Parts: sequence; C-alpha cells; structure tokens
Amino acid sequence: MVTFTRERTENGVTERLFDLTVAGERVPAVIWSPEAGRGARPLVLMGHGGSQHKKIGTLAARARQYAQRLGYATLAIDAPGHGDRISREQAEKLAKEVGERVRGIGGTGGPSAELMKTMAERAQRAVPEWKAALDAAQELDFVGKSDAVGYWGVSMGTAIGVPFVASEPRIKCAVFGLAGLRAGATALEQAANAITIPVEFVFQWEDAVAPRETGIALFNAFASKEKTMHVNPGGHVEIPNFEGGSWLSFFARHLGMVKAHTPA
Repeated sequence: MVTFTRERTENGVTERLFDLTVAGERVPAVIWSPEAGRGARPLVLMGHGGSQHKKIGTLAARARQYAQRLGYATLAIDAPGHGDRISREQAEKLAKEVGERVRGIGGTGGPSAELMKTMAERAQRAVPEWKAALDAAQELDFVGKSDAVGYWGVSMGTAIGVPFVASEPRIKCAVFGLAGLRAGATALEQAANAITIPVEFVFQWEDAVAPRETGIALFNAFASKEKTMHVNPGGHVEIPNFEGGSWLSFFARHLGMVKAHTPA
C-alpha cells in the first residue's frame, strides 16, 4: 500500500509524493496524473539524469504535459545516490563533477573506467527499485494495471533504463539517448540485445560524455525491429526543444491516449 506524503493539484494535474522501501532502503518517488482521474491509463516511467532528481524541472513539465494532453500518469524515482537520498552538500559536489564531464574538462573523452563501474553498480541497485515502484503505481486506482507502460530516460536515465527495460516485460516502448556502448561493457550490451520493443534514441553529435561512435554502437545493439536515432548538433545538454514533441508523439503512437480530465 502506498502512503502519500504530499499532494498538490495545479492546472488539472495532481502531483503526489510517496516513499518506497526496497532492500531496506528508502526510495523517494513522485507520480503525476490528471486531476480526479480514475481507472486504468497509460503510464510513463521517467528516469532522471546524473546529478538530477525525480522532480527536475524539465521532467516535471513533461509529466504535466502528458497528463494534460494524453491523460497519462507519469512516475519518477530518485536514483541511488541522488535527490532526496543524499545531503545538499553531496548533491552540490555531484553536480560539480557531472558539470565538468559534460563540458569535457580534463579531455577524458567520456566517463572513466571507475565511473563506468559505479554506473553499473547503480543500475544494478536501481532495477529492483524501479520494479517495486511500477508494482506500487499499478495498484493505484488512478493508474491501474494497464498494458500501456513506457519508459523515458537519457544519459544516466539510459544507463539505468536499458537493463531495467530489458528485464521488465510490462514496458512496451522506450526513449533512450545521450549514452553509449563502450568496449568491455558486456552487461549493457547484453541488455540492449534483449530489447525488442520500439525505441527512439536521441543523440548529440558533439557530446563530451558519450562519444559519437559509442552512441551509434548502443543504438545498433538494440534488437528492436522499430528503432529510430535522432542525431542533433551540439553538446550533452543541448537537445533541441522540438525533440519533446517527437517523444510525445512516440508515446501516443505506442501507448494510445485517454481523455484527460478538465477541471470545471
């Protein structure tokens, strides 16, 4: 049973915060849905990027748009070592480190082997947390056990999302991006090979975090018959705004839509 810790409604969308306990650890979560909406509806799971958190502005705005325009619910959790799972000082240190990688400081050409190991361990912890969050969400009367479940996550959201989606048959389509497949990343490659659902992959051609050849390699590793790669000029945090419209259309095409509730 989910106990909500905070609830607020604005512009026809209700945002609810709740906590899960997975393997003895608190996992903060948030879910957005149409105000007063009841019954089964499509659900999108959104994984945030490195140094971010479950309610980062761009993610929250997208979740509200999906509720208003498509009638969807959207679920997000704080990844291990992120958001409300760490102190403000730790979050500031993490943001500084990630910012340096995004800007290519140090000329490493991407994450170090040590960082890649940390990301793999983080993904291993996050997969059961996402499964528990999905289980909990589908018990809610305003989400239900709909077959229409999608995943969105770029950068760290892809590093965690690929193994999660590969292991979760309830997910019917996924948006990934801003990540790559490096030599020796056997587990990530095997997970990508196991994904056969429709995939949309967004990538930045001058990305200092994921060199272009690694992004192409990851895209090629997906076994999906329907997969599309969107490549744009610019760096890691410069995805053009129009890609958001493409993601909305992608989910609407594969998950359908319901009539969103409009307050009187």
